[in-house]
Amino acid sequence: MLDNYIPVLIFIVIGLGLGTVMIVAGSLLGPRRPDSEKQSPYECGFEAFEDSRMKFDVRYYLVAILFIIFDLEIAFLFPWAVVLDEIGMFGFLAMMVFLAVLVVGFIYEWRKGALEWE
Repeated sequence: MLDNYIPVLIFIVIGLGLGTVMIVAGSLLGPRRPDSEKQSPYECGFEAFEDSRMKFDVRYYLVAILFIIFDLEIAFLFPWAVVLDEIGMFGFLAMMVFLAVLVVGFIYEWRKGALEWE
């Protein structure tokens, strides 16, 4: 029974060992040229500030939402393309409706200027 888990255990040990070797090699062989730019904290594309309640532009959220929408679109398109022969015309039409809704949303965002960056 436990013989089935030996390949998994070997895989985990090799992965941990390889990860450890890479981290150690990177810390020993990597360049050490820190400067103020590299040491500064980086948040959302602008300089860090003292007040955590300071307002910032909503376009960061819009870009993130658009990325998630089109990332999910691709996540649905790959499995759909694999089983397209099995699901037939109904599956094809369902995906066309899904893509049409996304295109309408994209055109709306484009017309509203959400993709314009000043």
